[in-house]
Amino acid sequence: MKKLLYILSLFFVFTTTINAQIFEPVKWQTSVEKVSESEFDLVVTATIDEGWHLYSQSIPEDGPIPTTFSFKDVEGKYQLVGKTIEDKGHEEFDKVFEMNIKYFENKATFKQRIKLLTDEKIIITETVEFMVCDDAQCLPPTEEEISFTVQGKASTGKIDEIKSTENNKVNGSTNIQKKAEVKKVIETTPKGKKPRSLLGIFLIAFFSGFLALLTPCVFPMIPMTVSFFTKQSKTKAAGIKNALIYGLSIILIYVALGTMVSYFFGADALNALATNVWFNIIFFLLLIIFAISFLGAFELTLPSSWGTKVDAQADRGGIIGIFFMALALAIVSFSCTGPIVGTLLVEAASGGNQIGPIVGMLGFSLAIAIPFALFAAFPGWLNSLPKSGGWLNTVKVVLGFLELALAFKFLSNADLVLQLHWLEREVFLAIWITIFGALAFYLFGKIRLPHDSPTEHISVGRLSLGLIVVAFTIYLIPGLWGAPLKLISGFPPPMQYSESPYGVGFTRLGSGGATHQKLPEDAKYGPHDIITFLDYDKGLAYAKEVNKPVLLDFTGHACVNCRKMEERVWSDPNVLQVLKNDIVLVSLYVDDKRPLPENEQYISETTGKKIKSIGNKWSDFQIKKYKANAQPYYVLLDHNGDNLNEYSAYNPNIDSYLAWLKEGIGNFKK
Repeated sequence: MKKLLYILSLFFVFTTTINAQIFEPVKWQTSVEKVSESEFDLVVTATIDEGWHLYSQSIPEDGPIPTTFSFKDVEGKYQLVGKTIEDKGHEEFDKVFEMNIKYFENKATFKQRIKLLTDEKIIITETVEFMVCDDAQCLPPTEEEISFTVQGKASTGKIDEIKSTENNKVNGSTNIQKKAEVKKVIETTPKGKKPRSLLGIFLIAFFSGFLALLTPCVFPMIPMTVSFFTKQSKTKAAGIKNALIYGLSIILIYVALGTMVSYFFGADALNALATNVWFNIIFFLLLIIFAISFLGAFELTLPSSWGTKVDAQADRGGIIGIFFMALALAIVSFSCTGPIVGTLLVEAASGGNQIGPIVGMLGFSLAIAIPFALFAAFPGWLNSLPKSGGWLNTVKVVLGFLELALAFKFLSNADLVLQLHWLEREVFLAIWITIFGALAFYLFGKIRLPHDSPTEHISVGRLSLGLIVVAFTIYLIPGLWGAPLKLISGFPPPMQYSESPYGVGFTRLGSGGATHQKLPEDAKYGPHDIITFLDYDKGLAYAKEVNKPVLLDFTGHACVNCRKMEERVWSDPNVLQVLKNDIVLVSLYVDDKRPLPENEQYISETTGKKIKSIGNKWSDFQIKKYKANAQPYYVLLDHNGDNLNEYSAYNPNIDSYLAWLKEGIGNFKK
């Protein structure tokens, strides 16, 4: 057994040692493609090592660092035409960031079109900032300078200088500044702004379609539809065929609507919706209008002339008549389906996925089409349907309350982006508690709205739904005092965006139970409320004061595997106890974009690049001292800055990581 343990320890040392290296998994090449005498495409090709992936230019907020191209101005020499385009790449849902992330493997090509304003030969210099990861580690954001030599004839047409300036700002140095500004609010960016998967969009839309089916504008249309097809179909086979055409027509109409939204907005605009202040405010007002309509104040209707013209076409019979019958359904039921469809399109579009609205409308229309088509094909089933009545209006009112609650999510998004602190977590939750409390009173019959039928008693279904709403309302209340409320994670503002970041009367847990821990100077609370230093020298000085070893944590805001370690390994009670009580944590963020003071900027001895930001500084420190540039990267140190044991990288095995911590701490005590 001792020999086996010895061999295993040698293997561990060997594998960790060979992993301590400088990675350069991306190689950049440039070329120029002639489009016309005055227009050229600047082509940048990234060759990516096996197992690594490079992130796209379009990454939602709170995600990894996107690939960014910045052009140095050559005034009067050329102008950018449009934005940099990229390959299709791959897209998948990342469980850590809770969003769809696009990336490239093996190879990626980027193209930027330019228009020359001179006949001279010019050299165009461009800086590409990028981030790469593999399954176990990420590298810090890296900048690479590339260049192109171009000569042609000056354009005879005059390009709008304002447009060119805006393009340069998007693709140029202003973009770096913008990203730095975004990082300042990255911790308060709402999770609700993160895009849903296409399956999630489809399922939500499908469920919403069934809800729409139960509204007073749609449900009564089923018998009318059955009557229409009974008269039109001479045989059972013809009835089934006509019903199938009718169902497909419904799907076609709504999917066409989703396609129009995707086409007119485009991928870039959809990606920008989540953080665009004006879009979020418009969505808020739109959902408020929808909610008030559902509550009975007024009805949203399309012009009556539209319905008359469509009805006339429906009488023609045949496939065209059936299609216009489906269109008539969409127009007549608009007052109920319009708000639901509008909300779905808003949610799908703000997710940043260009085909999200199309998938959403497919799910919604499928839920509408299936019952209509089935009852049209088999009219005998109509007898099994419940009769129309006041319960239909109850469904509509419940949807109105849900629309009202959802509206404040978009107002919260705008408040978070502007950092106004008008709609902090406590205020948001108070509004939701009020809305769902009012909904509970309505379901119990204590509140009546304009179109409600008089009732002497409430049904079992209404009572059951009321009890669920009351339970949900009670669940929200502890959130006012700092409860995490994981059930609605992503809807309210994050914990730190509140009047009291950890709730009223919050007590941090120390080694002795519920005690108040004094936060040392220059420290902050990090993951799981671990006291964390963000500066190496200050953390080392504090470690000497309290006589504890240092855990040096090379990490990044956008490091996927760093977050995995914090969420899956550091959260273990045994590991967390060690991190809180037995070491001093120093987290050095290699992608911290905050600029260093001018007098602290320098040229790196190892890379020859200028160190301009705090993240550059810690990345250079890691390369210089440990000959490594990947994250996560953990080192246990004594007070002289010497290693207590071998370093540790990404290691999801809790027992192994805990043993590594205890080994280093044991060596420190010796």
